[in-house]
Amino acid sequence: MATWIKTALLCNAALIGLSACSDFDMDLRRAENGFSTTEAARQATAARPRADARGIITYPDYQVVVARPGDTVASVAQRIGMAEAELARFNALDPLTELRGGEVLALPRKIESTAPADARSGEIEISTLADAAISRAEGSAPAPTPSRQVVQPAEAQPRQHRVQRGETAFQIARLYNVAPRALADWNGLDPEMRVREGQMLMIPVADQPAPQRTAAAAPDPGPEPEVSQPGSGSPTPVPPSASAPLPPPEPPAESQQEAVEQARPPSPALAETRTESTRAQFVMPVDGRIIRAYAPGRNEGIGIAAAAGTQVKAAASGRVAAITEDTNKVPVVVIQHDDGLLSVYAQLEGLTIERGARVSQGQTIGRVRSGDPSFLHFEIRQGMNSVDPMRYLQ
Repeated sequence: MATWIKTALLCNAALIGLSACSDFDMDLRRAENGFSTTEAARQATAARPRADARGIITYPDYQVVVARPGDTVASVAQRIGMAEAELARFNALDPLTELRGGEVLALPRKIESTAPADARSGEIEISTLADAAISRAEGSAPAPTPSRQVVQPAEAQPRQHRVQRGETAFQIARLYNVAPRALADWNGLDPEMRVREGQMLMIPVADQPAPQRTAAAAPDPGPEPEVSQPGSGSPTPVPPSASAPLPPPEPPAESQQEAVEQARPPSPALAETRTESTRAQFVMPVDGRIIRAYAPGRNEGIGIAAAAGTQVKAAASGRVAAITEDTNKVPVVVIQHDDGLLSVYAQLEGLTIERGARVSQGQTIGRVRSGDPSFLHFEIRQGMNSVDPMRYLQ
């Protein structure tokens, strides 16, 4: 139960669904969204290195292989010279599993380099011919085949992460502070950003920052001016006599007093500028007591106790921006509202809405899933950041 409660699972899983909407900016950098791009700049990552002729990318400590369109685990294993069962088991797959073009598999051990053409026998490595034929069929120039493995530099080696039960790509991206889209590109994830338990992911490496321009040396100010010694230069004023008191200050003229009064700003009318408390915009999606409070960093929503089968209602009007699920196949629904807020609902079953549909406030979107205890996890998000739902709920 605790795994899906983590905030990144619920918030970030929503955002990938939003990217399919034509008028929603995935990285929230359009001016009308009003969000900062500072975090996006911090998450800038380099491009994934190019694979060799067999699809292998070699790092100092491990290797990965990039699948081609139409590949299966078995065909990849045959191409790189590895046992099908060994490659499938290490990647939590079946040997007959069909792979997407660009999908990345981790290798349980390193594969020796491809031998170059043998000048004595005239034999050419078969995969080289296959790669050239595929490139010609696609209308592109074949990639050069190195005679030995090109090992990426140590600083370009990504960290690896084994997916645990209940994790999502968005939670993992947030854990390592990388963009979810970069994580998908490096590992060849599908458009829904689905990961499987036991899958080995590469964590994108940060892009190298641009070289800093060295500031020009400050001009030589020349010799310092000569400073006079204390007590020399201006004459010391004569102190007032201790026996004769100082004369009283002259009172300001009436014209001066009036000028001072006119220059003084008027006191602000605080009663007129007092703002009202934030008006409630959302209604409770289910009736029940709060059993898990909002706690940023640990629980970025609230848990509302409700019996299994209780109808879950849309907290406000909007559009169903995403319907996804975690590795436990638990549905997660995200609704985008006109004011730029997002509401997230988890621990659901029996959904009655579809992605892209418009919903009205109070409309039933599903039922509370059975659990111990049974409850609804509910979040409200402002862009990438969670907010306390109780600020908006009636």
